[in-house]
Amino acid sequence: MTFTPTVLPVPAPQGLSLRCFEARCRVISNTPVNGEYRLLVLDAPAEVLDCQPGQFFQLLCPQPEGETPFLRRPMSIYGFDAAQGRLEFLYKVTGAGTRGLATLRPDDAFNVLGPLGQGFSMQDDWQHLMLVARGVGLATLAPLARMAQEKGRKLTAICSARRPELAMSVDLFESYGAEVIVVHDQNASSTPEALRPLIEARIAAGQVDAFYTCGSARLLRLLQDLGAKHGIPGEIAMEQQMACGLGMCQACVRQFRVGDRLIQRRVCREGPVFPIEEAIV
Repeated sequence: MTFTPTVLPVPAPQGLSLRCFEARCRVISNTPVNGEYRLLVLDAPAEVLDCQPGQFFQLLCPQPEGETPFLRRPMSIYGFDAAQGRLEFLYKVTGAGTRGLATLRPDDAFNVLGPLGQGFSMQDDWQHLMLVARGVGLATLAPLARMAQEKGRKLTAICSARRPELAMSVDLFESYGAEVIVVHDQNASSTPEALRPLIEARIAAGQVDAFYTCGSARLLRLLQDLGAKHGIPGEIAMEQQMACGLGMCQACVRQFRVGDRLIQRRVCREGPVFPIEEAIV
């Protein structure tokens, strides 16, 4: 198959990416990974694989029988490999768009737009990283584990789920050298009250320089509190309804607290990754 990505000029504030790509990819596989999630693997052109952890794509979902998803669906990157030409998305079937995604079969053509948004950063003095997330939020943070390994950082990944078997990306995080701690609702180990002493013990041992999170308001509030108490920075990938994904429609505007001011930002363009201390839930 011949790929012909199209460069789309996109107006952007100073310092943000000025272009993205629309590309026709080929489906390699689209398989269940557990009782709730599926993994979509695409053969993608090099132009769309110049990605950062935390960025996302707008996916043109097929129409399932009897349904007509109108807009593209934003989906965070689960994995990307420019050398192999691979692009991966982990998703849960919840609506018309993802029901359409579930109909894709190997060798089907699939249209994607991206990479979009601003990804995670990793400051030089962040040598001990702690990732705390739940459910599909762990998918957003999965490329961060690879980035941490490439930069020689130590990573602790706290993976939260309703049940142990639903904890996402455990094997992947371990393959990148992370210490993985699985917590879940069945034994109440996933509550903020249970996580607080676990995290503070690692802070006391000098094992946390920065936090990363995605997808859970209660985990965000816990990390904001611990970050303020112990002077630990961090980043969050925000989840938000989007329409265009390019910053033009303003559908994803949220409030953020910067110092003593409340400001408005577009999650799709100024984010989706923001400093933890600035996020409001």
